[in-house]
Amino acid sequence: MPQIFRVGKYLIYFWMNEGNPREPVHVHIAEGTPSPNSTKIWITQKQKCIVASNEARIPHHTLNLLLRVIEGRAFEIISKWQEIFGEIRFYC
Repeated sequence: MPQIFRVGKYLIYFWMNEGNPREPVHVHIAEGTPSPNSTKIWITQKQKCIVASNEARIPHHTLNLLLRVIEGRAFEIISKWQEIFGEIRFYC
């Protein structure tokens, strides 16, 4: 799984098996290492975040901090998505 960056003990990454057709731009968050029970965050066209699921059960206050970091680095995430997957689609 391509790691994009870390925030403390949390890994922000792409899951490589994103289905066909490929899902819109999003990241996964897990503590330590990639996990099928990760938190999934959609990146919108306006470079904002939408929590799709919080399977990793990240505490609310920590998740809010992570969302602010992800929004601040959304351009980097979108560029990396384009580089890896070769296309850009947004949830909204």
